[in-house]
Amino acid sequence: MDMIKTGGFLKELRKEKGMTQEQLAERLNVSGRTVSRWETGRNLPDLDVLIEIADLYDLDIRELIDGERKSEKMDKETKDTLKKVADYADAEKKNLAKRMCDMSAGTLILFMVFLVLRFTGLADSARPYQNLSDFALGVTASALVLNIMYCAGLLDKIRNAKILFINKIKADKPME
Repeated sequence: MDMIKTGGFLKELRKEKGMTQEQLAERLNVSGRTVSRWETGRNLPDLDVLIEIADLYDLDIRELIDGERKSEKMDKETKDTLKKVADYADAEKKNLAKRMCDMSAGTLILFMVFLVLRFTGLADSARPYQNLSDFALGVTASALVLNIMYCAGLLDKIRNAKILFINKIKADKPME
């Protein structure tokens, strides 16, 4: 898939409709900056937004992904399948966000344990309390790093790199 070609096609379609990036962004409930990133090929719309764009421009999803018009129209079954996939992707995103929130809450509790042990002097008085304090601080720091990586989108990039790596290994593996 050529993201630059797809982005250029999205820009062409928007201009054919006589819309600005801001007008399209408002219609799709995204930011103008997001539309700009699509049109330059730096990012692509999520599946649910892609379906909305296809409806808006009266195109087949495959045409948007390929970055060019085709003669055939998307049938209802394909469209329904893509909507289900988009709904599934949204549910996965929500599930991950909930897990991150739960992890943050647990981390906050552990950080409070750390603070109590340090400021009451218990961590200095007995080795088990010092170990518990150090553990709480370590888990808190690790969770903070994970949350930062999640918010910056690094976890997705790591996952995608891992998938590419595994696929490359499978492709390079000789058939037995």
